[in-house]
Amino acid sequence: MGISTVGADRQLVRRTQSLIAESPDEYVLLGLQTRGSGVVVQDGRTAVLKPGEFALYDTTRPYTLDFPDCFETVVFQMPRRALGLASSDLRRITGVTIGPEQGLVGIVLPLLSKLAAEAGSYQPEIGELLARNVSDLLTTLLTERLGQDTASLDAARHTLLLRTRAFIDARLADPALSAETVAAAHHISVRHLQRLFQAEGTTVSEWIRCRRLEACRRELGRPRRSRPAVAAVAQRWGFVSPAHFSRAFRAHYGMSPREWQALADGTGRYD
Repeated sequence: MGISTVGADRQLVRRTQSLIAESPDEYVLLGLQTRGSGVVVQDGRTAVLKPGEFALYDTTRPYTLDFPDCFETVVFQMPRRALGLASSDLRRITGVTIGPEQGLVGIVLPLLSKLAAEAGSYQPEIGELLARNVSDLLTTLLTERLGQDTASLDAARHTLLLRTRAFIDARLADPALSAETVAAAHHISVRHLQRLFQAEGTTVSEWIRCRRLEACRRELGRPRRSRPAVAAVAQRWGFVSPAHFSRAFRAHYGMSPREWQALADGTGRYD
């Protein structure tokens, strides 16, 4: 996910078929108006944006952006595949004004604003996890907007699940992270939180452990010259001791952290 803040005087932007042919990468852009007004035109629809409103546009088809006066907008760029929507569904939602009074948007907008303001302060690993969760939340919002079987989707439950997962991902380094702290932060009972995760075939503690192990595995797989020590990685991602981390890593991946490093190096040696 790329995040850009654009501020300028009057601007007119046209993405034409010839420009699309020169740059065939497939992205969805979300333009969040923060100052002034803007107009997004795509797929025969026109979205007029005031501060606090946003619209989607797709780089695989022509669009026009028109900012008649001094303005500021925050643009979120993500691969089309990250949203998991069919092309036909995506065509139905581009060039449409989406404001904070509409369904789940009231939850999504503060998160997008905070992410834009603080993106530069996140470590790459945390940024990757946050981007993944924001994409999931946007998919839920757009599914609700499109009216695709929202009853069976249970949007409220799914949104709460995504929020708790994002909360966990942002605090994996905290050894005190637990079901109790997650539940308290979201003003729900621990029992309710556990039921939420059990419906996904897991538990809160298991989810926390797996996410920590994923983060550790990525770090330990870095090139040798930039790879931190096993104990430092374990501590950075909230494990109480190297021994505890090694046992959890072996139980999850079937090998020790050092064996994984050797495998990542392609040597097979870990002595």
